[in-house]
Amino acid sequence: MGDNNSSNFIKNIVIEDLKSGEYKKVVTRFPPEPNGYLHIGHAKSIVLNFTLADEFGGKTNLRFDDTNPSKEDVEYVESIKEDVKWLGYSWDNLCFASSYFEQMYEYGVLLIKKGKAYVCDLSGDEIREYRGTLTKPGKESPYRNRDVEENLTLFASMKRGEFKDGEKVLRAKIDMASPNINMRDPVLYRIAHANHHNTGEKWCIYPMYDFAHPLEDAIEGVTHSICTLEFEDHRPLYDWIITQCEIENRPKQIEFARLNMTNTVMSKRKLKKLVDENFVDGWDDPRMPTIAGLRRRGFTPESIRNFCRAIGVSKASSIVDSQMLDYFLRDDLEKKAPRTMAILNPLKIVITNYPEGKTETFRIENNPDDASAGVREVPFSKEIYIEREDFMENPPKKYYRLFPGNEVRLKSAYFIKCTEAIKDEEGNIIELRCTYDPASKGGNSPDGRKVRGTLHWINVDTAIPAEMRIYEPLILEQQEKEGEEDSFLNYVNPNSLKIVKGFVEPDMKHVKPDEKFQFFRHGYFVLDRKYSKDGKLIFNRIVSLKSSFKISANK
Repeated sequence: MGDNNSSNFIKNIVIEDLKSGEYKKVVTRFPPEPNGYLHIGHAKSIVLNFTLADEFGGKTNLRFDDTNPSKEDVEYVESIKEDVKWLGYSWDNLCFASSYFEQMYEYGVLLIKKGKAYVCDLSGDEIREYRGTLTKPGKESPYRNRDVEENLTLFASMKRGEFKDGEKVLRAKIDMASPNINMRDPVLYRIAHANHHNTGEKWCIYPMYDFAHPLEDAIEGVTHSICTLEFEDHRPLYDWIITQCEIENRPKQIEFARLNMTNTVMSKRKLKKLVDENFVDGWDDPRMPTIAGLRRRGFTPESIRNFCRAIGVSKASSIVDSQMLDYFLRDDLEKKAPRTMAILNPLKIVITNYPEGKTETFRIENNPDDASAGVREVPFSKEIYIEREDFMENPPKKYYRLFPGNEVRLKSAYFIKCTEAIKDEEGNIIELRCTYDPASKGGNSPDGRKVRGTLHWINVDTAIPAEMRIYEPLILEQQEKEGEEDSFLNYVNPNSLKIVKGFVEPDMKHVKPDEKFQFFRHGYFVLDRKYSKDGKLIFNRIVSLKSSFKISANK
């Protein structure tokens, strides 16, 4: 796939800005709020910001927009740092909005002195009511014309904690008749008596995102402030704040379409609901689109980076098929994951003419496409397990696996022929009796006869019990309709997790969490990092082996 469509309109803007001399260097930032775990949509932003800076020899800051203490937590800070590192990126500076609270307060004072901000006593509901609509201008607050001295005194009192939450706010004084609602005297500061993960009890007033964000960018010397399309209408306010606060550094805000994907939800609020209401076992549940969830599921950082580059960057909103992400994952795992045999639904075979007590080993390649991956020794004896679905008593035409009287190949071992199916009292098949051809050792017969079916198997005596978790999409169809906040819960797939008990090869006993394998014919699996313990192997299916999805169809 080469460069995977890394050329995009943002890159073109940067090239022009450097050429014209508007900026001498490139500084980007990735600015998450630490109020939840990052998801695949954030990965797109991470890849975009870090790749862009790297391409032009610039810098990228990791910055926490921690201006809302009631929803933020140090747990989220640490998880975000880990996710960015795992994706393969190193930030140049680690920054926190809270480090600039003193400067931001001073900028608030400056705006008051310039007659560009005032303390308002209206409640949140009243502010919304006064704001007007898209077709109707807003109404000025009765507190809009307080004199500078009174505003300075009140703002200082707010800072000292002399008012209750919601009692007063600091607002910008811009234009209540502006066609852009964001410019109708937006709130810059609110009162919140809450413990902050970084500053503790020091502050009880906190800047609003729209005030804080441009200031953070300007303070840090960011040149290109890249954000999603919902902030496009906020850009005039972003520029207004930088101008009125008289900051020399002038970042340029550029918007792109956020990532939307089928069979998932991308809202932190909705993801938190799935966690809080126990639809999943945490933010890192393998069914979640969080980076922690994708990692536990067995995704590789390379596959996510390649996916993000391939979907490109545009102004137009679209929905990406989640199978496209799987495509890049398969592509990466195919090269890396060693092969092994695993039985998910076992059916026992007794080879009646195989010598009693004999065990032999077969050398099987770990990756047929990569000789350097080596071989492993796999034991074989009189009793083996095969997949239950590989036997049919009354098969349809063109069924080439095992049935009474038919001969199949056991992978890298022998030809076997089924002679009898043993049933329990209810008529369920519980065991097969087969014979083997000693001359077919290695999986070929000297007489040249052909068999159509090849089955994988595991030796009964040395089989290691294992639990396999098979995942399907968590959300049956995308439901992101406005005004239907909880309706998405109706579309949670009740069959998104299926747990089966099976067996793996004996050399899998010492596998470490996060190690990935291709289970012959079943797909790619990873040892679960959360629940696997010594003596208890739990594998997550990362992705199936095949899909009808084609990358060209998506471009």
